[in-house]
Amino acid sequence: MNSTLYRRLARATPVSVRPFAQTRSFTLTTTCYQNNEHDSTTHFGFKTVPKDMKETLVRNVFSKVASNYDIMNDAMSMGVHRLWKDHFIRSMSPARGAKLIDVAGGTGDIAQRFLEYQDKINGDSTSSVHMVDINPDMLREGEQRFASTKWHDDERIGFTVGNAENLEFVKDGEFDVYTIAFGIRNCTHPE
Repeated sequence: MNSTLYRRLARATPVSVRPFAQTRSFTLTTTCYQNNEHDSTTHFGFKTVPKDMKETLVRNVFSKVASNYDIMNDAMSMGVHRLWKDHFIRSMSPARGAKLIDVAGGTGDIAQRFLEYQDKINGDSTSSVHMVDINPDMLREGEQRFASTKWHDDERIGFTVGNAENLEFVKDGEFDVYTIAFGIRNCTHPE
């Protein structure tokens, strides 16, 4: 990494940054939230809102953008989000037969990449994904993405409307891998 950029990043952000030359990968880590159970407010974008309102606000925002969510991600990240997600799956390096629960799975891009990786890299036709999202409109977009795929036909993909902070319907040991990508920022209690 360019040393000037490295110094700028290190000064400008409350994160730990290690240059490529030292680790062969780029790592950003940060603690974004403090656990303060006595505080009745939380973040929503750049606003502070009552904790009991956040779930509704998140649901409403994503209902409005669900049909354009993937296009918006492409535009806002100039397509880089695709590279991040590809790297995410490669770094996960899931085992053959893995069962993934993709929380805040939305339109299914992580789930699709997982199944593609399993098919192409592992030659695996038994791995499965269960997508969970609090927003039925986002989940419907994911269902539409998978409706015409071989994974839908062989029941390797499932869908549940549910809250990332309440996964009581999941049985112990049911899944091998848990993922939550950008949806973590929409949790009221991410800790």
